Amino acid sequence: MPATTLFISDLHLCGARPAITGLFLDFLQRRARTADALYILGDLFEYWIGDEAVEQEEFRTIVHGLRELTTSGTPVFVMHGNRDFLMADGFEKATGCRLLSDPSRIDLYGMPTLLMHGDTLCVDDIEYMNFRAQVRNPAWQKEFLGKSVAERDRIVRDFREISKNSTAAKKPEIMDANPKAVETVMREHRVQRLIHGHTHRPKEHVFDLDGRPAWRMVLGDWYEQGSVLSVDARGWALEGLPLKTSMKSEKLKVKR
Repeated sequence: MPATTLFISDLHLCGARPAITGLFLDFLQRRARTADALYILGDLFEYWIGDEAVEQEEFRTIVHGLRELTTSGTPVFVMHGNRDFLMADGFEKATGCRLLSDPSRIDLYGMPTLLMHGDTLCVDDIEYMNFRAQVRNPAWQKEFLGKSVAERDRIVRDFREISKNSTAAKKPEIMDANPKAVETVMREHRVQRLIHGHTHRPKEHVFDLDGRPAWRMVLGDWYEQGSVLSVDARGWALEGLPLKTSMKSEKLKVKR
């Protein structure tokens, strides 16, 4: 079997979606165990109030599952998303994962490849970009992390509700990656291949970049099923991971 590296993003794991959490844990125990490495490109969690979250009941099994995988010898690299950008040293220590800068350029079976969460490519969404600048400011983060766990949890839940309402009112194209932003960042990092998530629009985009073929792979989310990009020396393939029947039943119960 050829060496394989796996990429996932936008799982948005939380207590309200136990079926997807179960699917992810099964993925860690089976598929990911045989990989050269697993890369999680942002929004592993629906929210992250700070590293105290590793002790919260709804995330405890996920943290344990990641620790089991890294202990087994599979390296796991995790990039901040727009929901879980407060993961820090405590998350790394609890899981054995390594936090990855956004963007990061890696050598993937001889092909220089740029990895991103993808939100910084959505430059047409001015409202979001302004919000991102606010919450990524070290001063804002220091003030936020200085609050009690209960207060942080309330603030994050309020943010989620505001985000949900704001997203529903926006045109889809505003929330997608801007082609010029894509080309700019790929030139800056001298790559012809980019992998990212965030937009929840899984697709391989093939285009011309400065007279040479270029590829952009957008990862899928984990709302209705799982989504994984498998890469080896021969190429890449984006695959869906269906929920098991028992998991689907559980999910329907939660929805009601």
